[in-house]
Amino acid sequence: MASPTTAPSPPSLVRDVAGALSGVRAGAVLMVGGFGLVGAPLTLIEGLLARPEATDLTVISNNLGEPGRGLGRLLLEGRVRKAVGSYFTSNPDVVAAHAAGRLEIDLLPQGTLAEAIRAGGAGIGGFYTRTGWGTALGEGREERVIRGEPHIYQESLRADVALVRARAADELGNLVYAKTARNFNPDMATAADLVIAEVDEVVPAGALDPEEIVTPHLFVDVLVRRTR
Repeated sequence: MASPTTAPSPPSLVRDVAGALSGVRAGAVLMVGGFGLVGAPLTLIEGLLARPEATDLTVISNNLGEPGRGLGRLLLEGRVRKAVGSYFTSNPDVVAAHAAGRLEIDLLPQGTLAEAIRAGGAGIGGFYTRTGWGTALGEGREERVIRGEPHIYQESLRADVALVRARAADELGNLVYAKTARNFNPDMATAADLVIAEVDEVVPAGALDPEEIVTPHLFVDVLVRRTR
């Protein structure tokens, strides 16, 4: 019998890549962290390539990786049907796929993208913004004048699965990030039904400084140790 002062071990959230991604189905909507390749969960992206069911995907991310790297590999294999993001021209393969009609793109200003994800995680249905009004990005959007300024409506974003990248996790799933690799990852971890975090290390509960924790464990479902 355990001592009254001995806390039970928390259930392990750590899975292998295949097990972690078993819930990703054809047609899924994915949020994928990263700014370029910085903060991108490359081990999990490689895992998607090994999963034939991971196709016809809608990917919400700042960009689609680089040519043949990161999300760029998913694109080259024809796994991505639609991309929602801000900065796609760093990968010429994205431009070519869109021009050929193989890829649908929903282009959002970067601040609008970040706020749409944050709002989705906060349970907010949408918001009005001045950014994009009077441009091609605002065409067809609902408009409203607020404090004398025209705004356009942006619906918030949510996903079936979020793939995020963190520096470390504890056994409960609390996450800490490394500098700018933090980027979109914390907001995405709040805005999906299933959150899978790729981390460098998993430490015992209580080992992380509470002041460093950015993503509380209640948002995290699965942990995968980074291999790339």
